[in-house]
Amino acid sequence: MKVLVIGSGGREHALVWKLAQSKLADKIFAAPGNAGISQQAECVDIKSDDIPALLDFARRQKIGLTVVGPESSLASGIVDEFQKHNLPIFGPVKKGAELEASKVFSKNLMKKYGIPTAAFLVFDNLDKAKKHLKERKMPCVVKADGLAAGKGVFVCQAVQEAEQAIDSIMKQKVFADAGKNVIIEDCLVGEEASIILFADSQEALLLASSQDHKRIDDFDRGANTGGMGAYSPAPLVTEELNQQVLRTIIYPTLTGLAAEGIIYKGILYVGIMVTAQGPKVLEFNVRFGDPETQAILPRLKSDLAETMLAVINGNLSDYKKRGGLDWDKRSCVCVVCASGGYPGAYEKGKEISGLEQAGKMADVVVFHSGTKSGNQDSKYITSAGRVLAVTGLGRDIKEAIEKTYQAVGKIKFQGMHYRKDIARKALS
Repeated sequence: MKVLVIGSGGREHALVWKLAQSKLADKIFAAPGNAGISQQAECVDIKSDDIPALLDFARRQKIGLTVVGPESSLASGIVDEFQKHNLPIFGPVKKGAELEASKVFSKNLMKKYGIPTAAFLVFDNLDKAKKHLKERKMPCVVKADGLAAGKGVFVCQAVQEAEQAIDSIMKQKVFADAGKNVIIEDCLVGEEASIILFADSQEALLLASSQDHKRIDDFDRGANTGGMGAYSPAPLVTEELNQQVLRTIIYPTLTGLAAEGIIYKGILYVGIMVTAQGPKVLEFNVRFGDPETQAILPRLKSDLAETMLAVINGNLSDYKKRGGLDWDKRSCVCVVCASGGYPGAYEKGKEISGLEQAGKMADVVVFHSGTKSGNQDSKYITSAGRVLAVTGLGRDIKEAIEKTYQAVGKIKFQGMHYRKDIARKALS
């Protein structure tokens, strides 16, 4: 069958790379893709939010499986439109995508169905939000309601810091309409982990565990980003913790969504904080994580297209009975190479060197997050804040770290920035 992957980042490159290994995939398209993706798929010049054009392309090409990468496309209702035309598409419907598109929706759902999360209040008025800050304990967390590319969350240690976050969201409108409402919630204490799973409204199938690194600089310092690296498996996520998360968070969420009339099918990503009182939800995402996907999929031995079709067809229970997912026992580490200045202002068009040497290393894959084709002298140039996701497999985390950073060391472009401590916490 023909497969269409929607998106243009490192996550989509990893999805294309894995789907290309499927016995079911005869040809893969990517819309719009990037320079690295073009080595494994035919890139078509359609933006990921142009739903009418994507629908027309899928109908003309008789696409047998469409996989949606970006949350914005899901929030815009692309799954609903494809389903109207009986086109198999992997991802939740628009109402289900509200779990990520509106933090107010997800927090209210958790409150209604007793799903553990931080205590919170919602404000649609800047002055009332600031007044509340003077009445509460610090630290706190301030969140923009809508989609903000992973940058709409502010952990504030003092009132002044929280006031600045509220001004940024509601007054300066740095996230546009995503900042009409803000959530102010308690700051949870513990260690973060990412729980990502396949869901078909009734059944859940966990992917391998992983841990993301959101801050721009080493030791979790600096601004929040879309993610500067990840590793899998995460020692923090034990089988006992997985079962607790399934029992107290995952199944109650699917049950709650169903009670609200939402049949949720696709990926469910739960960012949790493991606290002294047990795991609590930090946020829900409705798609594969980036860069967690780049650290997880190299360990997946099962056919990804087959798994996705089982979700779409509501056959996840049978799929699990047949054995479920098969995993490489080795560890995987992903390091993101970003443009200088990211997540703030940065320059594009910088020549990238060393990709061929890094790509020749055993058990190393370089996923392209933001690249374009250059001229004859420069095969690839930078085109985004996060440029590359360098991924390496090793017998254990230590070996995976060493291999990945060896590969990173071969790559160069002007202003290249990356963290030096990705996965180090797993060693301790």
